[in-house]
Amino acid sequence: MPNLATWMRRKDEKWFRPFWAEHSTVRIWNALRRKVPMEKMDGLLLTGGSDIAPEFLRQNVPDPSVLDKDVDPKRDRWEFDALEAAISRGIPIFAICKGLQVFNVALGGTLKLDIKGHNFPEQRDHNVQPLRNDRAATHRFTKVNSSHHQAIDRLGDGCEVEAWCATDDIIEQIRLRNYPFALAVQYHPERGRIYNELFEDFFSRLDNR
Repeated sequence: MPNLATWMRRKDEKWFRPFWAEHSTVRIWNALRRKVPMEKMDGLLLTGGSDIAPEFLRQNVPDPSVLDKDVDPKRDRWEFDALEAAISRGIPIFAICKGLQVFNVALGGTLKLDIKGHNFPEQRDHNVQPLRNDRAATHRFTKVNSSHHQAIDRLGDGCEVEAWCATDDIIEQIRLRNYPFALAVQYHPERGRIYNELFEDFFSRLDNR
């Protein structure tokens, strides 16, 4: 039975339950609730959440007021440590929304700490944001449901951009080069069935370990 590590807020669990049900052989370890033995994990899922706490960013924060007031340093510490452990072992990684930002920062990148035009309510659950895709990307979508106020600035080491917003070039999808499977997306694939192929690809990597 494959083991999947994550840190997931209770309010986000409802979105992922359909995928857990379809892959009932995967054992989910939620670090919010219990200790996760990363040496026994077969994959890592980084999900959405509040902004990364300032002490984990690789940049100055000129105006701390732009950051969420409910940052969670305990979660950040776990996710950065878990990501380091996952990469060292070469296990599959799938990072979503805040997860993409953690992924990018962990690999030496930086963030735009407050952007405009990407956090309207209609963008949270509706596929309205147009994308441009790199031809080499395995998974390509013309529009996505992306709602966020931070975004990638300097790209992390070894990362390649696979998709970006068609209107302002904000990065929406990256992968880690020369790695079995490490995909990070700024949008929310758990909230739309058109993204099932992303989860199927990820879970297939767990099953084959």
